[in-house]
Amino acid sequence: MGFSADMISKKRVVLSSNEKTPVMVAAAEEEEWRQRRPWEGLNPEILALIFVRIPAEEMVSCVPLVCRPWMEVVAGPYCWQEIDVQAWCRRRNDSHAVDLVVKKLIRRSKLSVQRLSVYRMGESGFFFAANCGKCLKVLEIPMSEITDQMISKHIKPLPNLGILDISNCLKITSKGIATFGTQCKSLIHLKRNMLPIEDSKPMDDSEAKAIADTMPKLQRIELCFGGFGDFGVSEILNKCKLLTHLDIQGSWNVELEGELEGVCEKLEFFQSPWSNYSDEFPESESEGDDSEEMESESE
Repeated sequence: MGFSADMISKKRVVLSSNEKTPVMVAAAEEEEWRQRRPWEGLNPEILALIFVRIPAEEMVSCVPLVCRPWMEVVAGPYCWQEIDVQAWCRRRNDSHAVDLVVKKLIRRSKLSVQRLSVYRMGESGFFFAANCGKCLKVLEIPMSEITDQMISKHIKPLPNLGILDISNCLKITSKGIATFGTQCKSLIHLKRNMLPIEDSKPMDDSEAKAIADTMPKLQRIELCFGGFGDFGVSEILNKCKLLTHLDIQGSWNVELEGELEGVCEKLEFFQSPWSNYSDEFPESESEGDDSEEMESESE
């Protein structure tokens, strides 16, 4: 029995209407998934709350590839209220490249950054950071190439900056610290930890005095391995009346003579210059246990 052209045409119609191809099934499933989870239709601010949990490096390189709405969210200011690229900066270890990234991300934020955490930043990156104005609340720039002159040239009032980390910024002196204190009136936490050393540095209380004179609202201060002595500590305690936490580990010029040690001990938290050294060799039941513990620590 033969088939006419009309019969074949009708057969095709029946097949296309009653049977779905794998492509059609996949398309239907995708559409159903989109309806159940309309990620791309979410409010940009809600998407940003999700995206900021992703490392900045992945947010820039991976998220925009998903769909156009996600790309637009990452390119906008919502994802860049907090910029933490320290991990990437440490791997790159190139202040020029760091500055390029910092400038790009601050531009995306439209100068609305609340927290900037960078490692080994240079002058051009600092220029952009210094222009974030009242939005900036946390500035962490350890091991950066910033100098006193750069701070004086570029810094502008940062009235809401509460946390400042300038640890291991070797080109910043008491002058730069005083400039920060003058322009950042709301500082409550300062980190100025320096590279560990075995011997004491030449006595220099100028940084401690600059902190005491220009940052009276400080509640937490970290000054590990500083060159100051008892006078510097005394100045801080006398002028920073709200101080609750003081860490001066490794600041070998400090002797805590007279009543100074007692005043420090009254703080809510205090780490003396010798805090991590007095109990370096804890007692144990046997010599073998001691050697085994020390070997495990070295590993």
